[in-house]
Amino acid sequence: MRLGGRGSVLLLLLAALVLLRPWEELDLGDEPAASATALVTRVVDGDTIEVQLPGGEEDVRYIGVDTPETVKPGAPVDCFGPQASSFNHRLVERRRVRLVFGPERRDQYGRLLAYVYLGDRFVNAELVRRGLARTLFIPPNVRFEERLKRLEIAAARAGRGLWGAC
Repeated sequence: MRLGGRGSVLLLLLAALVLLRPWEELDLGDEPAASATALVTRVVDGDTIEVQLPGGEEDVRYIGVDTPETVKPGAPVDCFGPQASSFNHRLVERRRVRLVFGPERRDQYGRLLAYVYLGDRFVNAELVRRGLARTLFIPPNVRFEERLKRLEIAAARAGRGLWGAC
């Protein structure tokens, strides 16, 4: 069987669709996918973003980290909170990120829980390494606990970020 130019192109596109399966990238039903690519539409603070996913906009809370508060209703702005929030804005706002989900997909407020990557850069780890966040692990989402703890200890010993200012 010989295909013409258009037929070959269509066949290649169909094969690419079957192999890549973009419609399976994010399924937030009973069996969610392990990861999703999303556009960051807004940075809420140092550890929370809003993203655009195929199903709509979602709030995403970074797994394993806790940055000082800047927007919690009725609470004062925490020491080093503005710096953490500013860094997160500069790093991910209006950029495409990859969200990698842990076993527990949502927190008590309905936010997606994710490890966030900007290219090869692990955003959660970058926040801890720079002293912009403390570690916070809530089982079962503990995949990078040891790695992030090591980064936290190193940042604290070096007096980086909040460790030297607060």
